[in-house]
Parts: sequence; C-alpha cells; structure tokens
Amino acid sequence: MNTTTTATPNNFVFNEAQWLQVLFLLADTATWLQQLQEGLIWQLPVQQHKKLLRKSWYLSVTVLAHILERHYYKLPRHPLAGKFTISIPEIVNAIKEAGQLPPEPIAGSTNLQRVWEAGYPLGYDPAGNTITTLTVISSAAGEIITAFPGRLITP
Repeated sequence: MNTTTTATPNNFVFNEAQWLQVLFLLADTATWLQQLQEGLIWQLPVQQHKKLLRKSWYLSVTVLAHILERHYYKLPRHPLAGKFTISIPEIVNAIKEAGQLPPEPIAGSTNLQRVWEAGYPLGYDPAGNTITTLTVISSAAGEIITAFPGRLITP
C-alpha cells in the first residue's frame, strides 16, 4: 500500500494509508456486529424474524436491550416506568405486530408511533394499572427507538 501523507490547510498531517486501515477495520467490525445482532434476533422463538430486520421496521439489539432494561418486569431498574409482564419472545412478537400498523405522527416530534391493541394484558403502567396496548416509537425511516406498555402521554 502506498503511504501518502499530506498537509491540510490547518497544518494537520493526514496519513491516508493509516486512515484507510482504520476505515476498513471499522467497516469489517460493523459488518461482524451486524451479523451477530441479526443472529441474536434469529435465536428468539418468534415467527417471521425478517419483519423485525427490514430497513423500514428495524429492531436493533441496542434498542431491544434499552426496552428490556427499562420496561421488563424482571429487571428492577426504572421503577417509575411501565413494565411488560409477558415473556421476551412475546414482547418482540408484539413489536413485530405493531409494525403492520400505519404510523401516526407524534406532536412536536419528527418521530412516529404505532399503538397496537393486544386484547390481553401485556403489563402495567407506572400507576400499576393493567395495560393491553403497546406503543412503539420509531424514526421516520422506521428504525425502532423504543417500545413500552401503554400509550404515549403527551403534555
């Protein structure tokens, strides 16, 4: 590989060869992590896994970890948040089902919400009331941001 170093207008020396090595290392690592993430989602006993991994409705392991840390009843963190009392595969399946609904705008935000009615208890709200709805917040591009039992409370 040809080593090219050039000076920039701010007298910053740019080592192209080193920069390219780091770029490809990061790209390879990101690909590897993406494959691990998708493999983890595929391990869940849920039908139609691909519906959670589409570009228009994407559940990352980072977001799933956030949802479970904040809203899964077996994790005692965030005591003032609503909690799911269903199993992890059921939570993921509910998020997948919510993806079939048309998104609704959230007032004062560029994000969207989908509110799915399960017809059975999913968990409880911060006041301890039994909840049968799930709200999923996503970006306009469809990347899931969070999900929780109940409805979004707007001020």
